[in-house]
Amino acid sequence: MIQELLARKGEFSDFARRLTRERIPDIVDLLNTKETEETGKILAALPDEQAVGVFDEAGLDHPGELMALLPRPKAARILTGMSSDRAAEVFRQLEEPGRSALFKLLDADTKASLNRVLRYPMHSAGSIMTTEFVSVPADWTVAQTLDHVRRVERSRETVYAIYVLDPVRHTLLQAVSLRRLIAAEPQADVLSAAPETRPLAVSPLTDREEAAQLISKYDLLAVPVVEDGLVIGIVTVDDMIDAILAESTEDVQKFGGMEAIDEPYMQIGFGRMIRKRAGWLCALFLSEMLTASAMQHFSDELQRAIVLTLFIPLIMSSGGNSGSQATSLLIRALALQEVRLRDWWRVALREIPTGFVLGAILGVVGIGRIVLWQKLGIYDYGPHWILVAITIGTALVGIVLFGSLSGSMLPFILKRFGFDPASASAPFVATLVDVTGLVIYFSVALLILQGTLL
Repeated sequence: MIQELLARKGEFSDFARRLTRERIPDIVDLLNTKETEETGKILAALPDEQAVGVFDEAGLDHPGELMALLPRPKAARILTGMSSDRAAEVFRQLEEPGRSALFKLLDADTKASLNRVLRYPMHSAGSIMTTEFVSVPADWTVAQTLDHVRRVERSRETVYAIYVLDPVRHTLLQAVSLRRLIAAEPQADVLSAAPETRPLAVSPLTDREEAAQLISKYDLLAVPVVEDGLVIGIVTVDDMIDAILAESTEDVQKFGGMEAIDEPYMQIGFGRMIRKRAGWLCALFLSEMLTASAMQHFSDELQRAIVLTLFIPLIMSSGGNSGSQATSLLIRALALQEVRLRDWWRVALREIPTGFVLGAILGVVGIGRIVLWQKLGIYDYGPHWILVAITIGTALVGIVLFGSLSGSMLPFILKRFGFDPASASAPFVATLVDVTGLVIYFSVALLILQGTLL
């Protein structure tokens, strides 16, 4: 059906009328294939309820630009009907002076809801919370609570949990699931349906990853956001999934050694793409210059033992690979809170023997390769080939050990100083280990080959 709609050429109002029979996610997929101006005209012709559903979908491309294309009264009605967290996300993308002009058209409740969400920093629970939730005073009965749920259900994002508040102070006392409420005696107090355990909640400044871990650990559909004992919103599992997908995308991009982008790959502008990637590349390039400096420092040794240059790529890549492995493992472990900052010494004690064994394995492989090539006549490493093999094997142990240890410690260091551990990207770790790997390699060579090749 969607493909048929794409092929039809008619007035935007007729096209929009046909779309009303489609599911919202399918409408979003269709609109994402069209030019922004054309999409704006279609949205302007859609009924308000349908347009609200489209803008509430996280998969809609460029919602801020599309909102700016709509007539302001229409845009104000859509923002009013949207969930508060999604409305705030779209509102952030609007530019002045249109943003202020649109804000003036909103009703008092919508303005208050937007201001409440927008005042919290990005990546916090407060920035993705919705202010549409069901709460009742603790002196209500189960029957009164169910009647209230029926009346307000359409204006709330979720009714799977009802938050019971102190009748006087309005602070959070308990959270009751709809299932328990339905099964309770109608004339009993609403608190009789609540579990005996204290309610779970997060602060509006809680990192959204921590909120996601709480939702995952306790199998929640929503978690209340509490400030000074008052429930100011809830974070739902669907909003959390969208946030974690965005966070994961950002982390993956950082792993690759670039600044995170917040747009789909095919839609980001050429200049913006260059800016996002050039900075990191330049930083890594300047860091790699230290590798050239290290090689210059050992230039005399290289001239006397040219055979050592054959193994420089092998040495550098092995250290970088071991460091990248350790970094990836620790970034993920920190994100899932499998390890904490105070566990750094336990990680170090674990990585030292791990790096030693991994280095020994590679060292044996490296020595075996040299012996095999020498014996089969594939390449002649000279009269001191046995010492060369021992040098390579020993250097690999030291370099892989250093790579594993430094790669595992770098995320802890970044997190300790308030940086995102994901910034310890694989290219960054590889660059660090490249330089130190050369120093280790040539230091080992000086010790073993002194008086022979060196």
